[in-house]
Amino acid sequence: MLSVHHLENSQSIRVVWLLEELGVEYHLKTYKRSGPHDLAPEGYKKLHPLGTSPTISDGDLVLAETNAIIDYILDKYPESSLRPDANATGRADYLFWIHSAQGTLTPLLIDLLIFKRIVTGVPFFIRPIAKMIAGQVKSSFIEPRLFRILGYIEQTLEKQTWLAGDQFTAADIVMGYCLEVAEVRVGFENRFPHIAEFLNTIRERPAYKVAISKTGKFTPLLD
Repeated sequence: MLSVHHLENSQSIRVVWLLEELGVEYHLKTYKRSGPHDLAPEGYKKLHPLGTSPTISDGDLVLAETNAIIDYILDKYPESSLRPDANATGRADYLFWIHSAQGTLTPLLIDLLIFKRIVTGVPFFIRPIAKMIAGQVKSSFIEPRLFRILGYIEQTLEKQTWLAGDQFTAADIVMGYCLEVAEVRVGFENRFPHIAEFLNTIRERPAYKVAISKTGKFTPLLD
């Protein structure tokens, strides 16, 4: 049976959510974060050479990386509607959003966290300098790119219910997690009403609720 190695408050919530949407059996093993920066425990890091979340195992296979896991699982259930067929109308949009979530939005959200930790982690007497440098990087590099993709998501959801069209797909699962993190780290402040509506909609999905009940309260890391 496929096993999800779930690290609390991590991207692995998406894998559990996907499996609940599919309605298939799986084994869930949860790992608690530890240390001053809430890092993964050593036992989790030893599961895969990367030591990152999410990670699954299926027999002798151990697989990391969100989108690799998503594709692996959907390959096992090809009849699912969660991934548009190669010739489907929404296929290109599906590919764009599922990969931009990991290739564009996730790195920017991680950069926000890293630069915040740089400021709070240095000795107090050089903190003003670190804060100034971090602020310049955020304002000139991170935030312009971050708000560009958030703006594009907002425009897309203004025209349709889901990212790849009118049908819910795995792209909404992968991007949904990113947007929940962005909501906390960026603070939407009513700037993205359609993204906010999207988040409210996914949180009402039965499979999402079951996934949260199994993995525990989801609170993205802030610092």
